[in-house]
Amino acid sequence: MTVKNGRRLAICPGTYDPVTLGHLDIIERGSRLFDTLIVSVTDGSLKKEPIFTTEERIAFVEESVTHLENVEVRPLRDLVVRHAQDVGALAMIKGLRAISDFDYEFQMAQINKHLADNIETVYLPASARYSFISSSGVREVAAWGGPVDDWVPPHVAVALRERLQQDSTAV
Repeated sequence: MTVKNGRRLAICPGTYDPVTLGHLDIIERGSRLFDTLIVSVTDGSLKKEPIFTTEERIAFVEESVTHLENVEVRPLRDLVVRHAQDVGALAMIKGLRAISDFDYEFQMAQINKHLADNIETVYLPASARYSFISSSGVREVAAWGGPVDDWVPPHVAVALRERLQQDSTAV
């Protein structure tokens, strides 16, 4: 087990497009398990183009975690295990909402373990009240003008409405 500067450090990687209350629940709970938790915001995904830039998503997460003194937010622009090693993390925290999440995350954990056997994957099950929330679901509801205020922080709800309203008027 690696410990950087005598402190146990983990990362919580994700796209966070947008950050949801479910993400924040996992981040808060993870912050209680480690001395330092770095929320690592990926540039993007092979599956989809993000609505918000990396810098915007980092700012949304930063504003949402100001009450957590041991949480940092950083961009992730490398292979996740390299990033974890570069920051001195001993673990990656991943939230699981459903069995389908576990299937995907288990495969990724095996790949990551092969690439860096010194980095552990720690799974936290979603709290029941957030178990159905996904960023893609939030984006879909927001794109159709539906309310997302119960699923994302207030500043993110405002940004989603503004961004998607701009996009719909440009068509």
